[in-house]
Amino acid sequence: MNFLIEKREKNTKARAGKLILPHGTVETPCFMPVGTQGTVKTIPHKDLEEIGTQIILSNTYYLYLRPGIEIIKKAGSLHKFISWNKPILTDSGGYQVFSLSDLRKITDDGVEFQSHIDGTKHFFTPEVVIEYQIIFGSDIIMVLDECIEYPAPPERVIRARKRTTEWAKRSKEHYLKNKKRDQFLFGIVQGGMNKEERRISALELLDIGFDGYALGGFSVGEDFDTRWELIPHTVSFLPEDRPRYLMGMGTPEEMIMAVENGIDMFDCVLPTRNGRNGQLFTSKGKVVIKNAKYKDDFSPPDENCTCYTCKNFSKAYIHHLFKAGEILGLYLNSLHNIHFMLNLMNNIRNAIKEDRFLEFKKDFLNSYKKEEEEND
Repeated sequence: MNFLIEKREKNTKARAGKLILPHGTVETPCFMPVGTQGTVKTIPHKDLEEIGTQIILSNTYYLYLRPGIEIIKKAGSLHKFISWNKPILTDSGGYQVFSLSDLRKITDDGVEFQSHIDGTKHFFTPEVVIEYQIIFGSDIIMVLDECIEYPAPPERVIRARKRTTEWAKRSKEHYLKNKKRDQFLFGIVQGGMNKEERRISALELLDIGFDGYALGGFSVGEDFDTRWELIPHTVSFLPEDRPRYLMGMGTPEEMIMAVENGIDMFDCVLPTRNGRNGQLFTSKGKVVIKNAKYKDDFSPPDENCTCYTCKNFSKAYIHHLFKAGEILGLYLNSLHNIHFMLNLMNNIRNAIKEDRFLEFKKDFLNSYKKEEEEND
């Protein structure tokens, strides 16, 4: 795929680049707002574009159940169905199936699962998941993988890694035979929290060959130290000339750590989920806007932010919206949080290009942690 590394930061493994995709160019490192069902919750597309969203993520599992593959096929593509003209990455649904532990059965052939909506039974194979994403017209397609719980017995980790590799082979074969337009295919490294299994998984995927490589299977209950021993270890086996995507992880602190270790792409539901629950990410840390201390605080949520929320509204007003149960509060918080993440990525890219990433990291975390400690 067209992935251009424009700058490698001299003091770290951080790099700034560009992903040239069918529906536009994405500057990396990048954050992808999560639009699971074809919408980033509470935020209209025009607002996403205005704050600089380059690419969004949607999910095959959810779109398959609602509105259904045939509806999207009749619309012409997922882009046309949701009226989004910029790039889209679609996840395979592997993690969602993993989370349905009581409603699914995994075999070498694929995954049988029950819909969380109405209990009906369905079956995903690696091939059918690729076929659905071909119909979507996704700019980036993710293979079906097997995500496992933590902790898991060694034999379970090995079995899941082997199955993920075999599914990746089948996915690549179906993709090559059936793709009808420019789309790019990413493999997903698994292997639980085992260094050797992670290494083997990465090398097996390299042997198959993908346009990009994702790190899956994190944030499944492991502790911080285990996670951050495994992520740099896994990255060390991935090629320099391909984008690296850390799936489902999106706190500011961990994204900065990941960029430092060579990660290029992120997605996470936290900005919108936390926003809907009354939590704002700010340059000075997290603000829980529902707290009583904000009821007469007429300062903006983040004095260093230029988003619509911060330019026009006070903490006191947004606090009032939450207390009153007004929908506007969910929108204003979510919009701010997405803007914050996109702006963070933009600042990181600039720091990489100017060889001052470590200085940026230190300044950001010093400011961020102070306010977070006060709120906690």
